Formats: sequence, structure tokens, C-alpha cells
Amino acid sequence: MRISSEKPTEDLFDARPGGVAEGSAPLADRMRSQTLHDFVGQEHLLGKERVLRNTIEMGHIYSMIFWGPPGTGKTTLAGIVARASGCHFIGFSAVLSGVKEIREVVDEARGRRKYHDQRTVLFVDEIHRFNKAQQDAFLPHVEKGTVILIGATTENPSFEVIPPLLSRVKVFVLKPLEKEDILHILRQALSNRERGLAELNVDAPDEILDSIAVFANGDARVGLNTLELAVGLTPPDRESRRSLTPKILKEVLGKKSLIYDKDGEEHYNLISAFHKSLRGGDPDAALYWLGRMLEAGEDPLYIVRRMVRFASEDVGNADPQALQTAIAATEAFRLIGSPEGHLALAQAAIYLATAPKSNAVYMAYREMTGDLQDKEALPVPSHLRNAPTALMKKLGYGKGYKYPHDYPGQFVEEDYFPENLTGRVYYNPRDSGFEREIKKRLARWWKNKKIWRDME
Repeated sequence: MRISSEKPTEDLFDARPGGVAEGSAPLADRMRSQTLHDFVGQEHLLGKERVLRNTIEMGHIYSMIFWGPPGTGKTTLAGIVARASGCHFIGFSAVLSGVKEIREVVDEARGRRKYHDQRTVLFVDEIHRFNKAQQDAFLPHVEKGTVILIGATTENPSFEVIPPLLSRVKVFVLKPLEKEDILHILRQALSNRERGLAELNVDAPDEILDSIAVFANGDARVGLNTLELAVGLTPPDRESRRSLTPKILKEVLGKKSLIYDKDGEEHYNLISAFHKSLRGGDPDAALYWLGRMLEAGEDPLYIVRRMVRFASEDVGNADPQALQTAIAATEAFRLIGSPEGHLALAQAAIYLATAPKSNAVYMAYREMTGDLQDKEALPVPSHLRNAPTALMKKLGYGKGYKYPHDYPGQFVEEDYFPENLTGRVYYNPRDSGFEREIKKRLARWWKNKKIWRDME
């Protein structure tokens, strides 16, 4: 989106993130938006009457964190906020800075406020990389307004930013850019003579730009870097024009890199989507999320371990073969490795997704562990104990035990619980798959247990 704003303050961002980059800088840096008028995307934050837009236009800014994927405009927005409010801008990376640098910035901010009546925006890129002590160092200065903190992060602030600091800032969530947003940014770069590629006379067909926009996957930086590389590899013709071709683009694109952090939120989001697709009986979605993880570099053994768990938790005895299938996929992958072993994981995922479902085993185990915590752990009843010695027999170990093989059908109704749990039922099989047969069998056997007696 493109909306109006006041003219930016001069010389505010020299050699700092968000400012006008030098001609030798990468295209993505040169094309950074300087005002809201130039900014593209994030309609949900910068649309008419939206809070962030009003904040920037009115100049009443406060500490905030921009959370979103790479290339969505976090650093650029921080610069625009400072420019629109006339604040001094100081930017540094959490990777390279520590408490010492924070103190220096605070001292400078105090002096600027006292002697120049100018507030300071402290922009911290990758703020999630600051440890607790470093984040603690911000607290009093953010609280007093000595600095206006603007953090940028690709990680969920709920997990990566300490609660006291999180309570003092407003979190804005940036979304991956739409394909049309990327296309607009690419065309801006091609038509801009001062900071873009217009002087190179580039002929970029719509289908080429469309391919770049899809490849960018919501990341403007990836889109601009790809365009710049494609133009750089395209020699000018006799009329000094550069015509981008599918052949050049294919060389540039190579293989698409998927956004993924094995230790970050996306790791848990994708495995959750995979698990829920299996549970929901959708083999196609399950296969897609499986592929997303594998192609992004996830450990296949982590995925297959989750499938083993799923086989017991969500399929259970509705299809006992499910657990065997998951185990077999594990062994198959260990035998042949990547990428050939990915097919074994795909086969198991499709089997699990299409299997009848029952969480009866999971619920039974959960109820049992609840009793372990809440009930007294009584000794094992005497009739259930072994009696390998004469003394143990004399003490009554094993006395009164009914041996099932001595009874018709190899079954005799017996009490196998301690006294305080007599008659307890944990496992309640569903009317799904093989569990229907288990349910009938238990109802036929345990006529004195109320739950099964009621089914007769």
C-alpha cells in the first residue's frame, strides 16, 4: 500500500538502517522506502485509520516491537517512524552489541534530550538475540522515556522477549508480503533512476517478474536481490538494453530456500500443522507439511518420532498396524537415509492420515497417571504376588490366584487392582476400526464392571 506522510527530516539516517543507501549498496538497501507514501504492504497495520499509521502520522510514537518474517519491512518501518516524528535515530544489531553499548546510547539520548530537545529512537535489530541481562538493561530507560525502543525480530516475542520489557512495548505483527506487493516493488526498482535499475534499460517480461515474485515467497529482499542478480548476469545488446530471459532466470533461481528455523516458532508451527493434518484424516495436507519440513532441512528422525507418537496417541488400537508402520518407516529411513528414505516417511504419513482414529489409549494413560498422583499407592494384593520361596508361600503370596487357562475361554473375572481402585476403568475403546472388536471382547468378559455391563 502507498499512503502519504510528511517530508522526511534531512540527514537523519546517514549510514544507519532505514536511511538512503549509497550507490554501491545492494538494490534491496537502495530501494528502502523513506516515507509511508513509498511503503508497500502491511495494509492491516498501515491502512486507513489503523493504529500504526495514525501513530506515525501524528508523531506520537512509543516503544514497539515489529515481529515478522525476513524482508517484510521491519527495519524500514523503524526508520520511517523516526523520520516522521523528527527523532534522532540510533540503530545497532543485537548480534554485535551489549550492555556497554546500551549505556553509551542512553547517555547520548539523555544529552540530546537535554541540550537539543530531541528524542532518540533506539532501533535494535534481532532483539531476540539479546539475553535476559541485556534486555533488563533497557527497562528503566524505556520506562522513563529516555529512549524510544523499536525492536525487530523474526521470533515470537512471547518466547524471546522478557515479560517486563514486553509489557512496556506494543507488538506489531508484520505478515509476508503478497505476490502483488512484491511485483510492485520489483517494478519500482526497474523504473527508479536515482536508486534503482532504470539506467540499465532492463526489459523484464511480466512472466519473469511473476516468477521472481513467487520465488521471493513474501520476502521483498529476496525479490530485489534476485532481480539485481538476474540483471547483472544479462549482457546488454547493441542498443544497450538488457532483456531478461527464462534461461537466465533459471540459473539465478536455483532451488527455492524455505524459511525455517529448527529452534524457532516455525519449527513448532509446521510440526503442529503436520500432526493436525494426520489427525484430521487429510493425507494430502499431511504430505505437504511433511515435504515443507524435509525440504527446509528438518531432521527426518524428529518427524518420524512424532509419527510414532501419533500412531499411539491418535490411532491407537483402532489400527494396531499404524504403530508398526511408523516403526518400520523409522528403520527404513535409518537404513537408506536421505533423500531416498523420505518416501518411507511419506508412505507412513499417508497410512496414518487414512487410518481409523482413536485416542482411547492416550486418554486411558492420562487418567491412570492422574490416579497415580491422587490415590494412595497400596501394596500389590497378595493373590497377585509370585511365591518363589517357601517363606513367601507361608505368608500367603499368590494364594487365591485364579489361573485363566484353567477356565473356559481362557478367562476368569478377577480383581487385579489394589483395593482403593477396584472396578476402575481407564481404557474405553471407541467404535472405530479394530477397537470395535476390542470393545465387544471386553463387554463379553467383564460383566461385573459397570461400564461393560451397561453395554450388554
